[in-house]
Amino acid sequence: MTTTGTAGPATSTVGPSATARRGATLNLALATAGFMVNFWAWALLGPLGPGVKERLGLSFAAQSLLVAVPVVVGSIGRIPVGALTDRYGARIMFPVVSLATIVPVLTLTVVSSYPALIITGFFLGLGGTTFAVGVPLVSGWYPPARKGFALGVFGIGMGGTAISNFTTVRLADAYGTNTPFLLVAAILAAYAVVAFLFIRDAPGRQRPAGSAWARTAEVSRLAVTWQLCFLYAVGFGGFVAFSVYLPAYLREAYDLTASDAALRTAGFVVLAVLARPTGGWLADRFHPVSVLVWCFVGTAVFAVVQAFQPPLMPVATIAFLGMAALLGAASGAVFALVGRVAPADKVGTVTGVVGAAGGLGGFVPPLIMGWVYGVEGSYAIGLMLLSDVALAAAVYTAVKMRGLTAAGASAPAAAAPAATVPHAVPDRSVMQKVSLTELVEQHLTAARDASSGRSAHTVHGGHDKTLRQTVIALAAGQQLDEHENPGEATLHVLHGHVRLVAGADASDVHAGELLVVPDTRHRLEALQDSAVLLTVAKLG
Repeated sequence: MTTTGTAGPATSTVGPSATARRGATLNLALATAGFMVNFWAWALLGPLGPGVKERLGLSFAAQSLLVAVPVVVGSIGRIPVGALTDRYGARIMFPVVSLATIVPVLTLTVVSSYPALIITGFFLGLGGTTFAVGVPLVSGWYPPARKGFALGVFGIGMGGTAISNFTTVRLADAYGTNTPFLLVAAILAAYAVVAFLFIRDAPGRQRPAGSAWARTAEVSRLAVTWQLCFLYAVGFGGFVAFSVYLPAYLREAYDLTASDAALRTAGFVVLAVLARPTGGWLADRFHPVSVLVWCFVGTAVFAVVQAFQPPLMPVATIAFLGMAALLGAASGAVFALVGRVAPADKVGTVTGVVGAAGGLGGFVPPLIMGWVYGVEGSYAIGLMLLSDVALAAAVYTAVKMRGLTAAGASAPAAAAPAATVPHAVPDRSVMQKVSLTELVEQHLTAARDASSGRSAHTVHGGHDKTLRQTVIALAAGQQLDEHENPGEATLHVLHGHVRLVAGADASDVHAGELLVVPDTRHRLEALQDSAVLLTVAKLG
């Protein structure tokens, strides 16, 4: 088993056939539709909040809690739902979550007291967990070079909150209070049937080993998980906070009617939704870290402008729409990063944890805004806090995560056969040591970024040497094509899970295991994102 140059004769396992492309497109469309319908249900209480406040004589803090409860439950619930999706797949989880969400939606037709609405809102949070179902489904169907855009398109499902703001109050006024709830319940039931019949998990989907708790604990030990949590809490959390609290803010700050405030909030949501795939596309084109820095800086500037409560037209409108576009793009860029760095068999679990952070980021600001307004009679302090947090996120991303930028920059253009990293020729007159751990992290990131899905680095030797050692990183689903072994060779798996196939024989090799490569034609398949140390001693 050898490599050509430093990268090896690696190619993707199977070219993207027309059937595979159709399957990817269909599942992306179904996932986006399911996300949208469930988010519609999740956001039902937001537009109704001002009316409930007036009917029950609630304080601003009580109204804020009412609209925030589904957000926090839908956020925390993403952690177990993401882990369950890793285990059972989206084909099962999308129908299950959609059917379960019908119960609290229909309950809204018969409850009216504040405690009952709080309890119903708690279970209504189930609709918000579908985010952790769709991301692993979409991520499994698309290659690394297209995941950012695909996940951004999936993020259009956030538009369910816009549909809720556009329709809930109007339907209730025109056709009766229960009409929006009955309509959403019927659509959820229809979608559950369609999802079960037509959604298919990606070919070769890896069922993770261990319990959901063990997988969650494992991903929580990864530093990048918490970095992504912080970034998503600011980006998506800011979007969620405005989508649920903006109707109340506009009514109090600018004396708008309930329908006008809901309509303007819907415009905010629509722009954020459309900006999300743009953020994913920009992350694919440049790098997620660069996109995030600019989005957070822009958000900070617009938040400062709005803190002074300028006239609604045009300054406040521009400020809010600017924040919508930047927060939407930031959300898309964060999950472009998730698609690159999350282990292939734990995408659902990572998504659950990161998605929970995003939702919780949307839970806290409405409570702070409501409390500050109740005490000070002003929203300025809350908006200045948003500006401070966004600016801190920009600085943190630029300083602490620039290593990801460097790793991404090492990946070549799409036409290049593999990502490689320059290295010095070792001086054999002195002892040298190499950190395989750092090489594995660097090249796994480069492999995920590269269109070829692989990256390699010669640790020792070369074509003019007898002994050659090469670290090879392969994204899940990629392989080194079948080839001859020109000498004695061993394969040490440093990370992940690979399969070596020689004729009718195959051997699975996991991290920490070493395999003697057979003296016959063979190929190497990556069943997970994997890195191996290939040692070859040429004969003759």
